[in-house]
Amino acid sequence: MTDCEHCTNSSCEGCAQRGNKPNPQDIAIADFLSQVKHKFIVMSGKGGVGKSTVSVDLALLLSERGYKVGLLDVDLHGPSVAGMLGFEKAHLQAAGERLLPFQYSKNLCFMSAQGLLASEDDPLIWRGPVKIGAIRQFLSDTEWPALDYLIIDCPPGTGDEPLTIVQTIRDAEAIIVTTPQRVSLADVRKSVNFCEMAQIPIRGIIENMSGFICPHCGQKVDIFKSGGGESLAQEKNLPFLGKIPIDPMVVAAEDDGKPLANLSEGCRKALDGIVDRLLAVNH
Repeated sequence: MTDCEHCTNSSCEGCAQRGNKPNPQDIAIADFLSQVKHKFIVMSGKGGVGKSTVSVDLALLLSERGYKVGLLDVDLHGPSVAGMLGFEKAHLQAAGERLLPFQYSKNLCFMSAQGLLASEDDPLIWRGPVKIGAIRQFLSDTEWPALDYLIIDCPPGTGDEPLTIVQTIRDAEAIIVTTPQRVSLADVRKSVNFCEMAQIPIRGIIENMSGFICPHCGQKVDIFKSGGGESLAQEKNLPFLGKIPIDPMVVAAEDDGKPLANLSEGCRKALDGIVDRLLAVNH
């Protein structure tokens, strides 16, 4: 396999030297990505760490600050972004041959396989090649606007979906989400190694569910430990973006399709701090 076999660069010198011509889908993907300033792949080593919640919250907070944000949910077998944003029963629409992203607000649009299902309870039973094709279609055939940020919510692990994204979006950076427990940190190391092998820069590590904020007194209790993600970042010489505590209001807000509603002061402060650190590198 040559480097140019799945090239997405319409002006690739290697393709020109070999006489190869990128296919129309590759060109469409390259054209879209050229209009996106920053691309973040949100990853986790294992499920249940709140990766999708972090993806949605980052997208919302960036959009609230005036940035144009696209959120792409490629967790095809367990899409949850649409439900968190209050679109669980919505279906994808098209204009001609172009898919139309869901518009959450004037600054935030998103795409999710949830919109392909007749019912929100229907399973998506796809093998690898079909999943790869669907992800590439979300990038090539969607009427995305020009974006400041594209945030991609990947399923846990290092399977078809994250591999397709890192091979297609070569200038993306990874944000790795973990919880403080040892079992989660062990899996995060696999994600770190995956990024190194795929030559994807890691923007940083986020430690989610780091302590519990009591809804009655507001005090923070480390029921699931705290500091494991920060220690791993130091061990791997990676940026640590911050800790997000467990907040009971997060579950209620997501169930209502309003992810940032009524968050505790501590949780909101933690999320704002993470966004500040992301923006500090870009500006």
